[in-house]
Amino acid sequence: MHKEQFNPSQIMNERYYEFHHTYNEVPPVVEFHQHPFYEIFFFLSGNVNYIIEGRSYKLRPGDILLTSSSEIHRPDIFPGKPYERIVIWLADDFFEALHDFFDEDFTACFTDAALKDYRLIRPDSGNIAYLMQLCSQMSDAKRSKEMGSTALASAYLTQFLVYVSRAYYDAPDSVKHDITENEKVNQLITYINENLCEELSLDQLACKFYISKYYLSRQFKQFTGLSLYQYIMKKRLSLARNMLRTGSSVMDACLYCGFNDYSNFLKAFKREFGQNPRNYAK
Repeated sequence: MHKEQFNPSQIMNERYYEFHHTYNEVPPVVEFHQHPFYEIFFFLSGNVNYIIEGRSYKLRPGDILLTSSSEIHRPDIFPGKPYERIVIWLADDFFEALHDFFDEDFTACFTDAALKDYRLIRPDSGNIAYLMQLCSQMSDAKRSKEMGSTALASAYLTQFLVYVSRAYYDAPDSVKHDITENEKVNQLITYINENLCEELSLDQLACKFYISKYYLSRQFKQFTGLSLYQYIMKKRLSLARNMLRTGSSVMDACLYCGFNDYSNFLKAFKREFGQNPRNYAK
């Protein structure tokens, strides 16, 4: 299976999906990020804790993580072992095409994982071997110039999605022992995500959750890897980006997502996504 160099841009250039098999001898530095597409992260080797929305997953080879658009995540990679993984990015258009053709909703496991705040799949050894085989076939088909290779790669990907979905719903409860989390921080994250357009100051949140603001700040940073301000800003910007993708105006996105200052919104958006909101919407 072809391996490629790590690209930190986290930008999807193909319309429907992208397949990346990446290997690093030296652990790369990956910043917290979120993107407007679905991601399947298939872990092959390394010493990695993966942080998603305040929960830290201690990964074993063969583990799979599911993330949807707007979910903030980052691998915490330690030296000592090569870091190898397969990452598949999937656009809304791909899932819509599958739904139209098969009348199957392959986003269901992503939605369920987000609702439960539990995104880890740990397939058994037989399923891991079969998923690896499909990834190898998918990689070969994507690189082939023969007639029908694009259709063949999409067929392998569809099979892969079927077996990932089945593995998600068959996952044993025992894998939850490899998750580090804090219930108060989980409650705080849920509240923030449900009230992004409201005032979310440190003082207001500390009062609502009956906790010292200094303790709240320390706990939040410990479990999410971000300060409270950084997390809220990233979530608001992610929501604004998704609104622009569905046709909202720049001003509507700014106001709805809790930004009271238009110029600050423009600067923050460009800093996060590399271009201003109006150009992104185009």
